[in-house]
Amino acid sequence: MAEMIRIYSIRYTIMAKILLLLSFAAVSAAAAQTSSNQPLTVVPAVDVNRYMGTWYEIARLPAWFQKKCISDVSATYSLMDDGDIQVINRCRTENGDMSEAKGRAKLAGDDEPNTKLKVRFAPAFLSIFPFVWGDYWIIDLAPDYTYAVVGEPGRTYLWILSRTPSMDEKKFQEILAGIKHKGYDLSGLIRTSHTAQ
Repeated sequence: MAEMIRIYSIRYTIMAKILLLLSFAAVSAAAAQTSSNQPLTVVPAVDVNRYMGTWYEIARLPAWFQKKCISDVSATYSLMDDGDIQVINRCRTENGDMSEAKGRAKLAGDDEPNTKLKVRFAPAFLSIFPFVWGDYWIIDLAPDYTYAVVGEPGRTYLWILSRTPSMDEKKFQEILAGIKHKGYDLSGLIRTSHTAQ
């Protein structure tokens, strides 16, 4: 009888642990789902002049328009006379050539923070069509402007940028934790390599 009680006790203990683990998994999944259903938050404001210059891509989520980019991805921003921003994206392709795309960024709206931008790489004559403009939201920014994280409300696209071609691994992991907290699925994250560091 004592042996039987011991066996049942072990079974109940195992079942209790399994239920506890399943409950924890369900709560975690619900929390992740809740995060991804919440509106994506942005940095309250950015000093546009400090943000200008060259940024190096440290990591990104896959984007069809970057399919040819295998390394050395960078973006250079410069303020234009009309207040818009000129964007020059560069990357190294599989054959070793550097590819370059020029675009323009503007404020998403007069009532929006200046960390919500719209960017286009289509020809200027197409700029009247909303579909050529993509969302460019600054969702994280170092106080000293040494790194930035750019996303968009659908959480499909994401870029981690740095003023240098490499980033401290501890800082990188901290940034990833913050991005996950904002509801991003980072399972497909691509780390960007730079041949000249």
